[in-house]
Amino acid sequence: MSLPAATRRRWRLREGGQVGYLDLGDAVLLVPGGVKRLRRGLLDAVTTEDWRMASEGFGDPNLASE
Repeated sequence: MSLPAATRRRWRLREGGQVGYLDLGDAVLLVPGGVKRLRRGLLDAVTTEDWRMASEGFGDPNLASE
């Protein structure tokens, strides 16, 4: 896969630069810095309250037990 030159310059990518990706089904999220940076960014975006709500099924007891 190739990235537009403007993106490569903005992300300071040279040949062999790392890019992490997440396949969303009908779209792909690209992040400079590789998979570890992508994972860290995703984990940092989720708050403690988000985790609590998810573990409780967002108010749906059936979802909470999944």
